[in-house]
Amino acid sequence: MKRWWFKHPKGNAAEPSRAPTPVGFLLPLPSESLLCADHRKKLLERIWQYTALSESQFDELYLDPIRRYASYVQQLPASESHHHAYPGGMLDHGLELVACSLKLRQSYLLPSGAAPEDQAAQADAWSAAIAYGALLHDIGKIAVDLQVEYQNGEVWHPWHGPLNQHYRFRYVAGRDYQLHGAATGLLYTQILAPRLLDWLSHYPVLWSHLLFLLANHYEHAGTLGELVLQADRVSTAQNIGANPTKALQTPKHSLQHHLLMGLRHLIKNELKLNQPGAAGWLTKDHLWLVSKTSTDKLRAYLLAQAVDGIPSSNIALFDELQSHGLVDTTPEGKAVWSATVADDDWQHRFTFLRLQPSLVWANEPRPDCFSGTVEPMMDGPLMTSEINEPVTDQPQTASEEKQQAPEQLSQDFDYLDDLMDMLQVPAELETGSNTGPLESAAAQPQDGVGLAFLEWLRDGIHTRRLVVNDSKAKVHTVDGTFFLVTPGIFQRYAAEHLEQPDGADQKEPWRRIQRHFEKLGIHQKRANGQNIWTCAVRGPRKTSVLNGYLLLGAAELTSEHPVDNPYLALIR
Repeated sequence: MKRWWFKHPKGNAAEPSRAPTPVGFLLPLPSESLLCADHRKKLLERIWQYTALSESQFDELYLDPIRRYASYVQQLPASESHHHAYPGGMLDHGLELVACSLKLRQSYLLPSGAAPEDQAAQADAWSAAIAYGALLHDIGKIAVDLQVEYQNGEVWHPWHGPLNQHYRFRYVAGRDYQLHGAATGLLYTQILAPRLLDWLSHYPVLWSHLLFLLANHYEHAGTLGELVLQADRVSTAQNIGANPTKALQTPKHSLQHHLLMGLRHLIKNELKLNQPGAAGWLTKDHLWLVSKTSTDKLRAYLLAQAVDGIPSSNIALFDELQSHGLVDTTPEGKAVWSATVADDDWQHRFTFLRLQPSLVWANEPRPDCFSGTVEPMMDGPLMTSEINEPVTDQPQTASEEKQQAPEQLSQDFDYLDDLMDMLQVPAELETGSNTGPLESAAAQPQDGVGLAFLEWLRDGIHTRRLVVNDSKAKVHTVDGTFFLVTPGIFQRYAAEHLEQPDGADQKEPWRRIQRHFEKLGIHQKRANGQNIWTCAVRGPRKTSVLNGYLLLGAAELTSEHPVDNPYLALIR
């Protein structure tokens, strides 16, 4: 079965006839035209495969909201200078989140703790709710972070309906970086049709979790919120060149902690201050750090400390520092300041990151303040697009800056190849046809075995029915994730769930469960490709070893970051 997104449009058939687009403006395109880009076709195909729905069901439950979403976000970026910071980045990020969240959803039986027949009956509704939450994750940005205007100067707001004239955009100066999460409530009823909301509202637990998520209360959104946040970390990390697998394992507040600790270390131990050739100047009210020098050193220091998830470009790292509130924002809403340093006869212009000194020294004694002056230089008005702009220690003057319309920017989508590999549909789910949807995983007994074991494991840890890190426990915490002792953990599950006739071979049940656990693909493999890891156990009187599986991320079993068992050490 072929879909329209597999076909290349002939000529400009997918686009409306148009007059020449004014310089600096974009033409609003129909959703089909926006979604027919090759990389978006691949994402749509992957989303369809994960849903395991017929073509008509997929059209109604997924493609219709995605089309509506595309008609609103058009070619707007997902951020100013961080992830997906290019025209069309918002649409790409939304599709990636849907695909990632549905991939992660395969490891969960929802609602958690419900009877198997109820989980089966609600499976499609939970999958759709997760996808909707992922798709709408950042849509509030087009309402409060961006100013969009038509050629006649009229300001467009998304509650007016989709864009219908040539438009241009710029980021709002001094915007509140937390506001877009709350603004989602303005828009989701324009993306999700009433019949979809009617359907989801029939399931009270699902409905409450979805409403909390759309109101930016992820702490009350349960597994649904966890999956969307995990998918967001994967999509963001992949786009900025970080490690998406590690991003799944990292607590969401840890990057802020690492950035702050790294800045404090560099400022106190490595960077010279208040002298020609220095990397920073401390005044009474502010600490000014030369932008490129300080971020290069910060990245190198954090990588040396084995910290993962550090953006590979300075522009993305500037945005991370700004979004975490570690650097001051310019009047134009940016992280990088331009300022002139002067001391007697010496004067030089730099680009800076500006910090509050209390972030670094708190109540500790500070170095002497700079005896000269640091004078910021205000930039001119924002142009149509100022994303992906170069930042150097010798910035161009306003007259030298090149203005670039959004449609002229290019984007390398090579990162999507790795993302698609990460989102690969397990081979055992495929029907053999590369043109139709996949059969439901729930309808295939071999997949249900692995998922049922995982749900039992997750519930056992949550209710403390399964002891963790005890001397005889079959579950331990090592290297920030869970270590499942084999064969003990599988034997216990088999003993609790499988009845064997008298005289039957008692080895086969747990081996079958173990095989289907492996097919879930949620465990780490060793460098030599083997599945089983060994841990050394060091007690007060003796030393022994345990063999088992090491999960890719603790989030598969709990949203809390586990504390490692001090008596176990992984043998690599």
